[in-house]
Amino acid sequence: MIANLILLLTAALWGFAFVAQSKGSQSLDAFSYNAIRFALGALFVRGALYKGFRKPDPFVWQPGLVLFIAASLQQVGIYYTTAGAAGFITGLYVIFVPIIGLMRKQSISKTVLLAILLATPGLYLVNSVGDLRASLGNLMVLVSAVFWALHVQLVDKYGKSRSTGSLAFGQFALCAILSAGFAMIWRLFKYPDAAFSGAYFAGFQQAFWPILYGGLISVGIAYTLQIKAQKQAEPAAAALILCLEGVFALLGSHLILKESLSHQNIIGAILMFLAMVLCSLPKKTIDRNSGPNLSAQT
Repeated sequence: MIANLILLLTAALWGFAFVAQSKGSQSLDAFSYNAIRFALGALFVRGALYKGFRKPDPFVWQPGLVLFIAASLQQVGIYYTTAGAAGFITGLYVIFVPIIGLMRKQSISKTVLLAILLATPGLYLVNSVGDLRASLGNLMVLVSAVFWALHVQLVDKYGKSRSTGSLAFGQFALCAILSAGFAMIWRLFKYPDAAFSGAYFAGFQQAFWPILYGGLISVGIAYTLQIKAQKQAEPAAAALILCLEGVFALLGSHLILKESLSHQNIIGAILMFLAMVLCSLPKKTIDRNSGPNLSAQT
């Protein structure tokens, strides 16, 4: 139950990060924004979880690489598509996580399947804006959802056998380095004569608060909480709770951006909340295979 509450807090922090990411995309390109926020997150984790580094674990590059791909595609997609469409499509990782889990010989409990059936229409209603057009941005966010699902599975695979601090720092640092490298390539390609002009560095100043929230809160705290919680929670159940970020994204846009809430949004939020509660209830799991059953551990 504690793990589920931590995942719920993580979803809330990520949900409000949609507002920060949207604001950040107005001043910085996707790679530059991600480079600075993941670097900030890595430094925060290195300082806050110092004791976790006294016995360093072998470096694991897969979660960091997948995190870089997912975050890059999502950030670029947010720039080109609407926030509502991006929120809905990103939340589809709740479906992709158990599908990828089947490849790892994980079974899916009936309770989790029922929760997915509740959460999927809930996601659509929460983020329904009447503008889910087929666009490059939507496609990028959809592909990012697949990589977010893969990241959840990788955290499940490596998180239980490694310290939270080392795994968090390693993937954040790799993501920051890759983002910085691609930012340099992108800037030199698009602005060969003014790749790093004063206007570029002014963008960092304009995006100060989105960077601060994205680096310290969304990356440094939320992603680390995800790793910590997934030591007890199974991937599909974790994804169901984490997809509540769409609800908090809607709440954040309403409180900060003063966007109105429709009856559809409220109904969708209720459906998603019911899915989370259903997934969190104590239950007997059915596991006919040797692999773990994808239900929450309480």
